[in-house]
Amino acid sequence: MKNKNKEGISRRDFLKAGGIGAAVATATLVGCKPKDIVSAADGASGEVPTDKMTYRTNQITGDVVSLLGYGCMRWPLRKRADGNGEEVDQDAVNELVDYAIAHGVNYFDTAPVYIRGWSEAATGIALKRHPRDKFFIATKSSRNNTLESGIAMYHNSMRELQVDYIDYYLLHSIGGGRDGIEEFKVRYIYNGLLDFLLKERAEGRIRNLGWSFHGDVKVYDYALAMDIRWDFVQIQLNYQDWQHADGVRNVNAEYLYGELVKHNIPAIIMEPLLGGRLARVPAQALTLMKNVRPEDTAAQWAFRYAGTPENVLTVLSGMVYMEHLQENIITYSPLAPITEQENKVLEEATGVLIDSEYIQCTECQYCMPCPYGLDIPGIFGHYNRCVSSGKILKNSNDENYRRARREFLVGYDRSVPKLRQANHCIECDQCLPKCPQGIKITQEMRRVDLYAEQLKQSIEF
Repeated sequence: MKNKNKEGISRRDFLKAGGIGAAVATATLVGCKPKDIVSAADGASGEVPTDKMTYRTNQITGDVVSLLGYGCMRWPLRKRADGNGEEVDQDAVNELVDYAIAHGVNYFDTAPVYIRGWSEAATGIALKRHPRDKFFIATKSSRNNTLESGIAMYHNSMRELQVDYIDYYLLHSIGGGRDGIEEFKVRYIYNGLLDFLLKERAEGRIRNLGWSFHGDVKVYDYALAMDIRWDFVQIQLNYQDWQHADGVRNVNAEYLYGELVKHNIPAIIMEPLLGGRLARVPAQALTLMKNVRPEDTAAQWAFRYAGTPENVLTVLSGMVYMEHLQENIITYSPLAPITEQENKVLEEATGVLIDSEYIQCTECQYCMPCPYGLDIPGIFGHYNRCVSSGKILKNSNDENYRRARREFLVGYDRSVPKLRQANHCIECDQCLPKCPQGIKITQEMRRVDLYAEQLKQSIEF
C-alpha cells in the first residue's frame, strides 16, 4: 500500500522530543580485552568510553536500557573445520559481546530465523558467560499458525538462549500478507497464541511483550487499538523514512513514532541505516554533512537521528565488525541529539537520496534462500554501492565510462559468483511476499541484469 501520512508529529516536534537519559557506569567484565582507541581513515576516531553510554528508561517496566542495542542478525561466520559449509564464528561473537557489555551495551536482539537458525544459540553461548542482570535479551515469535508450533518455538528460544525468562518478546513482523489484519488474527489470536504469551508475561517468564511492524498501516492501527498493554513496539525509523518511506509495505516513521507517543509506548528502532545505505550516501549528501560536522561519518549522523526522540528506548545495529561496534559506542557515549540546523542538512541529504537510483533493499536476508541459488541481497548490495559512489553510468558517453564499466563488472564478479547473479533469475516470484520492504525483486533483477549486460556488450544506452 502507499504511504499514509496521518496526523503524525512534525520534524520540529521530532527535535523537541530529543533527550538523553542518565548515563550509567558499567563495570568491565571478565573475558573482554578492550581496544579502546579507534583510528580509521573512514570511520570515527578517538577513545571508546566505558562509562558514558546513553540510557533510556522503559516507563512501563522501569528497565534502564542502553540506547545502542545489539542486533544479532548478522554474527560473523567462518568455514567449518571439515570444509563442509559455514558456521558461526563463536570466538568472534564472544569477543564482540564482551566488548559491548564492557562499554555499556545491555540490549541484544535475536530471533529463531536469524543466520539460518543459528543466531539464538550463538547469542546464548556468548551471553551465558555474563551475569544475567547485565543484559536484556529480545527474541521473537516468527510465522507460526498453530498454538503448538508457537509454544514449541517459544520454549526452544529459552533453551537456545540458556535463560529461564525473556526480557523482550516480539510478535514478529506483523502487517504483511494480502489481508494483514486477518493474517495477524490467524497467527496470534484465533489459535490462542497471544493468550498464551500474555499468561507467560503475567507469570514473569516474559518481562516485556510487544511486536515489530512491517507493512499495512491498518494492521499497525489495529494492534495499537487492542485492549492489551503493549510494553514496546519495534518500528523502522531513519531520516529518509521519516517522511519518505519507500516500498508498498512501508509507512512513514513520522506517523509510526507519533502514534506510539500518543499511546505512551516505548519505540525500539530497526533499520537506522536503512540496510547500510545511510552509511554510504552519495558524495553530494556526504558533503552537506561534512560542512557541519567534518569529523563525523554518515553512519554517525544516521544513528544520532534515530536516537534523538526521547520515546526511543534503543536503536538496533547489526554489528559484525569491531570497528562498527566501536563507532556506534562513541556515537551514543553520550548522544549529541540532532539540532534543528542539522535536521535541515538531513532534509537536503534525503532529497539527494530519494532522487538516486537506489534499490530500496536493506539486505535483511528475508528473501533468502532463493530456490534457484541467486544471491539477491548481494546483487542489490553491489548495485547500491556503485550508486552511492556515483559510479552508475547514465549513458555510454560518460567521460568515466571505461573505468566505471570495469569497476562494476569486476566488482560484480568478486562479490557475487556468476551462477548467483541476476541473469539467472527465472522470475518465479517466490521472494516477493517475503520482502518486508515490498520491493518488486524480479523487476529490479531485470534492471540490474540489463545494466550489466549493456556494460558487458558495450551497448550504447
